Amino acid sequence: MKRIVAFLMSVLLVAGVLAGCGSDENNIENKQGVSRTIQQIKDSGFIKIGVFCDKKPFGYVDENGTYQGYDVYFGNRIAKDMDVSVEYVPVEAASRVEYLKTGKVDVILANFTVTKERSEQVDFCLPYMKVALGVVSPDNSLIKDVKDLEGKTLIVSKGTTAETYFTKNHPNVRLLKFDQYSEAFNALLDGRGDALSTDNTEVLAWALENKGFSVGIESLGDIDTIAPAVQKDNTELLDWINNEIKSLAEEQFFHKDYEETLKPVYGDAVDAENLVVEGGVVTK
Repeated sequence: MKRIVAFLMSVLLVAGVLAGCGSDENNIENKQGVSRTIQQIKDSGFIKIGVFCDKKPFGYVDENGTYQGYDVYFGNRIAKDMDVSVEYVPVEAASRVEYLKTGKVDVILANFTVTKERSEQVDFCLPYMKVALGVVSPDNSLIKDVKDLEGKTLIVSKGTTAETYFTKNHPNVRLLKFDQYSEAFNALLDGRGDALSTDNTEVLAWALENKGFSVGIESLGDIDTIAPAVQKDNTELLDWINNEIKSLAEEQFFHKDYEETLKPVYGDAVDAENLVVEGGVVTK
């Protein structure tokens, strides 16, 4: 019996070592960040797209566990036109670049603002939305000007343009940072900060669904664009998505996307023309 027990333990030990080796190999491959070709994506039968799971109405999981939102609507179309299924991978703002660099996803569609710094690490496709920063705060102490934030606490999410903007331009504003958007907005609800800043489209949508809060600063900083991103030098996939965006302009796809996913939230509070970009061409 002792010999049998010893034998079984040795088998389990070997299996554990082998499993560990397999895990190490996967880690090595992820660190190398080998991107997949379009043919490899098609051969696998699915495309991996990184999206937010808690950023309604752009990327979120509904009560049925299904991914929804403006970004997801586009992701579904990409998969359809590539004739594959889609595997959505939840990401956080600070992890978007890393998920591409390590090959954990093929594409990022997570409200990704195009910046010079990010462009040095990933390749951005043509834009499909334009945006600026906004600030939301309680109605009883509404922040209407950046000067009102001096000496106060502003809530931001890590890895966002809001974090970068305020760190660089307004160092006197204390920043309370969170990994997830849901955590950040909960902190505002709990009164742990005086205001919250992220894309103006997002704070407006949130304020419309949360009584007692308003967007006192509707546009801050430069007008930026939101675009899909792929791993650096994955020119083949970059070109495919760019051609997809151009071709979708013929059917005004992103206006339909807006009507389906954003209009129910914004109502008449937002003009679609101030947000939607068709064919990758930005108009003021």
